[in-house]
Amino acid sequence: MHCIALRRFRMVCAGQGLVTFPAVTKVAAFEPDPDSPVYVYAQVAEHVAARIAAGELPPGARLPNERDMAAEYGVSVATVRRAVAELRDRGVVQTVPVKGTFVTKR
Repeated sequence: MHCIALRRFRMVCAGQGLVTFPAVTKVAAFEPDPDSPVYVYAQVAEHVAARIAAGELPPGARLPNERDMAAEYGVSVATVRRAVAELRDRGVVQTVPVKGTFVTKR
């Protein structure tokens, strides 16, 4: 396929016309707010949801395992487990036993 780039995230492709790619924005690093009335697991869930909304974690992407996420966020495994459960309840992610947790297609 022959394509010509117009602007960032936009191009014209032969036979397809204008094609737009979603912009990926960078979400600020996670810093828990101990003075916030919001539980830390909810803060982690909000941060992961923001990364998904920004395109850092596209639909179908596998989330890191609980231990890796706990190390990345500087929280306990139980906190990550509860944050993932919150995201699952919202329908943002889906957990497949033995396979992992994946971002849902919206």
